Amino acid sequence: MTTYTFPEGFLWGAAASGIQTEGTTNKAHPSIWDTWHENNPERFFKEIGPAKVSQTYERFQEDVALMKKIGMNSFRTSIQWSRLIKDFETGEACPDAVTFYLAYIDEMIANGITPMINLYHFDMPAELQDQYGGFESKHVIKLFEKFARTAFKHFGHKVKHWITFNEPIVPVEGGYLYDFHYPCKKDGKLAVQVAFNTMVAHAKAVLAYHDMKLDGEIGVVLNLTPSYTRNGSDADQEAAWYADLLFNRSFLDPMVKNTIPEELCQILRDNDIMPAFSTAEIDEIKSAEVDFLGVNYYVPRRVKAREAEYTLDYFTPEKYFENYINPQGRFNPFRDNNEILPTAVYDIAKNIQDNYGNIKWYLAEIGIAMDLESEGPVQHDGMIDDSFRTELMTEHFIQLHRAIEDGANCFGIHQWTFIDNWSWLNSFKRRYGFYRLDLETGNRIPKRHSTWFKELATTNQFTV
Repeated sequence: MTTYTFPEGFLWGAAASGIQTEGTTNKAHPSIWDTWHENNPERFFKEIGPAKVSQTYERFQEDVALMKKIGMNSFRTSIQWSRLIKDFETGEACPDAVTFYLAYIDEMIANGITPMINLYHFDMPAELQDQYGGFESKHVIKLFEKFARTAFKHFGHKVKHWITFNEPIVPVEGGYLYDFHYPCKKDGKLAVQVAFNTMVAHAKAVLAYHDMKLDGEIGVVLNLTPSYTRNGSDADQEAAWYADLLFNRSFLDPMVKNTIPEELCQILRDNDIMPAFSTAEIDEIKSAEVDFLGVNYYVPRRVKAREAEYTLDYFTPEKYFENYINPQGRFNPFRDNNEILPTAVYDIAKNIQDNYGNIKWYLAEIGIAMDLESEGPVQHDGMIDDSFRTELMTEHFIQLHRAIEDGANCFGIHQWTFIDNWSWLNSFKRRYGFYRLDLETGNRIPKRHSTWFKELATTNQFTV
């Protein structure tokens, strides 16, 4: 038996987002998800949209009590731009939203749960997407800064851990390359412009936070996916380098190192997809230093050198490599056969340690998806048996512990997610929660993994 003990003060908790949990009650404006579902419900699993979800708006006190019950000492969620802001042009806040978020934050603090608040989790206000094109527009960058300042003004005296964006590359991929987020465009040049404008919006929020001299920290959450090759050939290694540059370093370097890789710029020039930018924007990116990094990890990326001709009529990163499925890989039978590779957590940690100044960071999301059938019915003790989830989390946490022992500067783990929540196009197909959400009653039903997690969070260690 081996005991794995984590550093004193380690954060144990879960992550979620406002749009996936709050519902639409008293919401000031619709987001792109509200209007997209209204117009194209067939794009969503069982046509379930974000209107009902887990009703955190009405049930946050109950949920915070359940967080405390399983030992959580921290929780990340997001403030919805479309809920908080009454007037997008001025940044004026909606009084009801301020009241709700203050009560939610106070409830967490009163129960010993540190709130970590994210500003943007894929949920562009529909009005700003329709009128300006969302982050296609320089004007929306300015409106985002006003939103950020309003959030800091109303909640900055209570919230000490702020995050600008969650996985900023995902709306670029989903909305402008691969057609799984609104606005469902396929345009490589526009994708690059949205990515760059997002970096500027992030920088403006970071600089605004420091300008307001608030007593806390601000960072960003990136999904980092190590690229592993089919074999050790030079061609495959080059393919992995391109994949890492385009999917990881494209945001990691500007947001953590405050530099834009010249190799990335050269690719953009070669493909005639350079974004419109100003010297002032570059200076903002260079000067917006984050205090910490959040890392989301679920699956590795497997790549190989291109063998087939690239045939798309617009740019995607796959111009420089092909995706690859490892025939010897281990896969999750309960979620689309995604590969399971716990050692990737160690590789991510060492990359941050060796190449990014060993910046303070935390594992902001990690989770194992199951469905209702694989989790099974409620057992005789009132719990759901998701021991498969516990087994895999144990393996991943061992790898993170190994990295910490080797010097990685990691200060916490947040699992996705507290309660089964609505998830973009998948709605409730994939279940990740410590608690099951009964869609008929709204009841929160505990899963067995939560008892393992409570022991871990309470003692700061586990034994296997």
